Amino acid sequence: MTKSEFVDQVADRAGLSKKDAGDAVDAMLETVEDALKRDAELDAQAIRVNVVDGTVTLEGKVKAWFERRVAEKAAWSAPGVRAVDDRIAVG
Repeated sequence: MTKSEFVDQVADRAGLSKKDAGDAVDAMLETVEDALKRDAELDAQAIRVNVVDGTVTLEGKVKAWFERRVAEKAAWSAPGVRAVDDRIAVG
């Protein structure tokens, strides 16, 4: 599902305009990215974040397992997140 398709679904299900739904999706993505950046233990620039239909996908590479766990925890901390797909490589 593309971001545009996701915005359309959010608009339909929540009774929002497409602009408001797009703003809500962008806010969710920004919240996850901000949570990653706030964590001093994590190099957030090494992680890409994508949000589709309430599922946050994390991709990239970190140096240690605890960094992967920190990233996943940060993703779960964002409001509206229903699932986290952690594709972060360690090494």
